[in-house]
Amino acid sequence: MEIFDLVGLIKTAGLLGVWGIIFAETGLLIGFFLPGDSLLFTAGFLASQGFLNFYALAIGSFVAAIVGDSVGYAFGKKVGPAIFKREDSRFFKKSHLEKAREFYEKHGGKTIMLARFVPIVRTFAPIVAGVGNMKYSHFISYNIAGGFIWTIGMSSLGFFLGNILPNPDKYILPIVGLIILLSISPGIVHALKDKETRENIWRFVTRRS
Repeated sequence: MEIFDLVGLIKTAGLLGVWGIIFAETGLLIGFFLPGDSLLFTAGFLASQGFLNFYALAIGSFVAAIVGDSVGYAFGKKVGPAIFKREDSRFFKKSHLEKAREFYEKHGGKTIMLARFVPIVRTFAPIVAGVGNMKYSHFISYNIAGGFIWTIGMSSLGFFLGNILPNPDKYILPIVGLIILLSISPGIVHALKDKETRENIWRFVTRRS
C-alpha cells in the first residue's frame, strides 16, 4: 500500500478501519501485506490534528493487536505442524512461515514481542508459537507487552510529532516513508545474507546494465 493512500484510508475508514487492519495483520494469514507500523503512526499523527480521538485509537489498537495475536496462536495450535506442508496460495507463502519459524528458533518466546516490529514475521509468529505448543501463559505475557509497546508506542510517536512540528502536513509523507523503510530493512538484510539471493540480484542488475 502506498504511503500516499494512508491518510485518505484512515480518514475514510476511521477508528473501526484502523482496528480492523491491526487485527487482520496479526490475526489473519492475509494480513502480512498490511501496513501496521506506518498505519499506527499516521493514525496517531491524524489524531494530533483532531481527525481521531487519540485515546480511543491507542486503546482500541492495543486490544485489536492482543486479540489478533491470540487468534493466530489458537489457529497454529489447532492446525499443528501440518501447516508447514500447506501449499502456497495467493494469501499464503510457506517462505513467510519459515521466516517466522527461524525468528522464533533464534529468539524463543521473546519472538512474540520482537516480531511486532518486523513485517510478515508479526503475522506468522503467533501461529508458529501455537504450532510449537508454547505455554499460553507465557505467550499472553509477551503478547501484551509487545502489543502495548507497538500500538501505544507507534501511535504516540505520531501524535507527539504532529503536536510539536510546525506545519506538520509537510512532514507526514517523508516520516511515514522512513518508517516503512526501517520496517522492511530487517527483511532486506536477511535476504542479502543468502548467497543465492545475492547472485540472483547481481544477475538481474548485470542484465539491465
